[in-house]
Amino acid sequence: MGEFSSVRTEFTGGNGYRLAGIFDIPAAPPQATGLFTHCFTCNKDLKAIVRISRGLAAEGFLTLRYDLTGLGGSQGDFSETNFSTNQSDLLAATEHLSHEHQAPSYLIGHSFGGACSLSMAGQIASVKAVVALAAPSDTHHLADLLDRMDPAIRSTGAGSVTIGGRTYAIHQQMLDDFRSHDITERITRLEKPVLLLHSPVDETLGFEHATRLYSLLSAGKNAPSVSLVSLPGADHLLVRNPADISFVTEVLAAWLRRNAVD
Repeated sequence: MGEFSSVRTEFTGGNGYRLAGIFDIPAAPPQATGLFTHCFTCNKDLKAIVRISRGLAAEGFLTLRYDLTGLGGSQGDFSETNFSTNQSDLLAATEHLSHEHQAPSYLIGHSFGGACSLSMAGQIASVKAVVALAAPSDTHHLADLLDRMDPAIRSTGAGSVTIGGRTYAIHQQMLDDFRSHDITERITRLEKPVLLLHSPVDETLGFEHATRLYSLLSAGKNAPSVSLVSLPGADHLLVRNPADISFVTEVLAAWLRRNAVD
């Protein structure tokens, strides 16, 4: 395990707001650089994201973890965001990483951030490999879940949901945008190596999402190399057992060396 540093940064997101980020930088020249996109209502300081990103830095990988618009240290109104704005922010983070260090050769995404990463990987020429951790196979399921959590969103156009002990304002536009995306088309056209990691006992997002992603990725005309790693006993945020984060980091480092390093 090598030395590394964590450096705060800011950049303009795809929607014009200032976004907060952190570069986790290895002391030696990096083997590769990449982005880490967090889950719905999460941020770059989620325990699992911090430990994985820092662990990768210690293994020689430079990663930019950042807050999407309206979350964490970033500016903006979360209720005005959606999957499309997430995609725009990811592209802005790509430009910032390219300007400050070098263009990303890998994307890592947790949960909804994994769906965003999978949907955008084919649009970024420098990206060679994608990691989706506990990722959904569609965006529609989240719209349906939010509808059930607060029916007022549909009936009045606005409502709120409580996730992880925090309450978030949700507007109908967010759900409409989630339902407008069909990420399966982009996923089946993806021709870059993908690593899927998912727990078979994930109570937030069932394992069937991982198996469906595996099938979609394997079905394309020029199907990429797809690996699916099961995380037995792990929870969605990887907080139940610290060993899960260590295992995931080790797997990512080994897989990235094989698929994202020149």
